[in-house]
Amino acid sequence: MKTRLWLIAGLILLSINLRAAITGMTPLIGNVQEALTLSDTQVSVLATLPVLCLGVFAWLAPRLARRLGTHAAVCAAVGVLALGTAVRAVPWPTALFAGTVLAGAAIAVGNVLLPAVIKDHFAQHIGLFTGFAMTLMAVSGAFAAAVAVPLCTAAGWQPALAVWAAPAVPAAAVWWLLAAPGARGRHRGSQPPAAPRTTGGSGGGSLLRCALAWWVSAFLGLVSLMFYVLVAWLPQIMHASGSTRGQAGLMMSVMLAIGIPLGFVVPVVAARMRSQGLLVVAVIVAKLIALTGLLLAPAFGWAWVCLLGAATGGAFPLAITLLGLRTDGPRAAADLSGMAQTVGYLLAGLGPLAIGVLHNATDGWRVPLTVLIVLVVPEAIAGLLAARPGYVRPNSREADPAQQSASRADDRLVRL
Repeated sequence: MKTRLWLIAGLILLSINLRAAITGMTPLIGNVQEALTLSDTQVSVLATLPVLCLGVFAWLAPRLARRLGTHAAVCAAVGVLALGTAVRAVPWPTALFAGTVLAGAAIAVGNVLLPAVIKDHFAQHIGLFTGFAMTLMAVSGAFAAAVAVPLCTAAGWQPALAVWAAPAVPAAAVWWLLAAPGARGRHRGSQPPAAPRTTGGSGGGSLLRCALAWWVSAFLGLVSLMFYVLVAWLPQIMHASGSTRGQAGLMMSVMLAIGIPLGFVVPVVAARMRSQGLLVVAVIVAKLIALTGLLLAPAFGWAWVCLLGAATGGAFPLAITLLGLRTDGPRAAADLSGMAQTVGYLLAGLGPLAIGVLHNATDGWRVPLTVLIVLVVPEAIAGLLAARPGYVRPNSREADPAQQSASRADDRLVRL
């Protein structure tokens, strides 16, 4: 019981560290540019770098977990996060970019290992603990963005950036205790002996030839792309449609706020279902209606923004929950999470840039919005295929019938 409480504390601390260091920097980019005399190109790179790092370094997490153990790998990640967050506050452009890369790499590893930790220690409550983690991530990210400017005004941009190293320190301490040799074997993140049906990396092999792994990865990638495009460009889209800049910023905040409760509810509901297809359909229909509304009837902007908040707020937690539901062990979850988040965040990092270029080339938002509507179609296909019951298997294009039958039995175990 005591060890389980430490695990819950570790999960809480890990979750609150996976967004704040990124969202706490975005409102201060203008202050940083002025203080360090950065060019517009450098600012564009700085804005894109954290999301790209989440994709570039996600592949590293399963390898670290196999070499060090999951808990030691999480401990190392949050330790590097504290270091990177502190380094980027040094008033020197090289330190700023180096610290941003370190922080992004650490968050990438933490993102990937979070589903593995939940799968390992809370397998019978995947929905509950995934929802709990998603909610903490959303709240901490929103809080960091909200207090960034007041902190900068009160103490300067350097302390406003460096402060987010503070929550990483107790997180590293808790995960160091969980990874210590005195902890019970399973709670050091060691992989239990593989059952005959174990797949996805715990039994060896690559997921690159597994169709289900690709569908999960594609769904997470397209969901992330849509979310980060809207985060980057929704205020400008609404301003171009007639809203004031203040109203456009408020719309962005409302969209994000609507997603906070859904970050908890959707994983819980998804884990109770044998197939998550109905949730995918609900998300897709909401996105299609909202994006089409922005394109054809922008005067009703508040309605479309609220619907987008529900769609994007439900889609990302659903995609993360599938990482646990489509795997049958913590190592498989780490491998699938690493693959899916590499694909997902690379797409997410390139999406805002591509939509921005398209906007400049067409001198408006009609074509970019049309492209986003078209992208909902492959998102729907990938989501429906990823939502089918089954487990990923390495070096295989489909789960075998025995595995499908076993997955149905395990579905009953993960229900609350």
